[in-house]
Amino acid sequence: MLLQAKHDTTQLPLKMKVSSKVRKILACYESDNAGTKANLARILMHGRLGGSGKMVILPVDQGFEHGPDRSFAVNPVAYDPHYHFQLALDAGLNAYAAPLGMIEAGADSFAGAIPTILKVNSSNSLYNGGTAPHQATTASVKDALRLGCSAIGFTIYPASDAAFDMFEEIAEMSREAKDYGLAVVIWSYPRGGDLSKIGETAMDICAYATHIAALLGAHIIKVKPPTQALENIEAIKVYEKVKIPVATLEERVRHVMKSAFNGRRIVVFSGGSAKGEDDIYNEIREIYKGGANGSIIGRNTFQRPYEEALTMLDNIIKIYQGKF
Repeated sequence: MLLQAKHDTTQLPLKMKVSSKVRKILACYESDNAGTKANLARILMHGRLGGSGKMVILPVDQGFEHGPDRSFAVNPVAYDPHYHFQLALDAGLNAYAAPLGMIEAGADSFAGAIPTILKVNSSNSLYNGGTAPHQATTASVKDALRLGCSAIGFTIYPASDAAFDMFEEIAEMSREAKDYGLAVVIWSYPRGGDLSKIGETAMDICAYATHIAALLGAHIIKVKPPTQALENIEAIKVYEKVKIPVATLEERVRHVMKSAFNGRRIVVFSGGSAKGEDDIYNEIREIYKGGANGSIIGRNTFQRPYEEALTMLDNIIKIYQGKF
């Protein structure tokens, strides 16, 4: 099934107005050039949350990470890359993020319709990284420019035995992207090394992963919602000594935001594995109350029938508007 584009890209606004909230966010990025700030503004000003300082992004890199059938067979129309462009557009989202081939497959039909984020590295579930999970670089800054993207996206695995290689790679690619006026999004997912499975989303580890991404120069940081668990022995001592609150997700999100230069960097939280609607909404309400900038949610939307996905995204947007 091929979807026909429902929009008209010939009538694009000649001038983008930037809200005071977005200007305040942009002011936190003190070293960036006008091009990078313009691309950040495009993401922050687009869609139904445009101008609010909040964002909801649709990421569709799951075909690479988990395989096409695990990702799309439950909703077969989602095999078509245009489906995801259209879903993000019809839902009024801030941006759409995907690997090279997915962006290329809709680059002309959806040119200028919605800000795009080119995912420039990827892994796959056929690869067993053991203690050294890694990702291959599958696209470039020049690809992002060629395709009219607003940003590049890059995954790091803090804790992996290969983490330092990943840090060096994104540091170099980030400099290039910023030189050309693109924004940088870092997926910061701790895994590998001696880290336990529970530790991957532990409060202290999630805060650490957020801070590492900020230190590597990310404009937008994507992390998983932290659990109440604590992993690192030395960090546990600090949490207990200064009594950092971790009982609720709202408290944990608030602490993650502190780790992002005291809220000076944009942080969005992933939707994670498939779950029920009430669980999704309750989690996002806590994320919103914790002061996060938004959500980047994929499988929990595109694996549902189109109208159900639109309804879910509508409700998520309303949560960030304080209306649901």
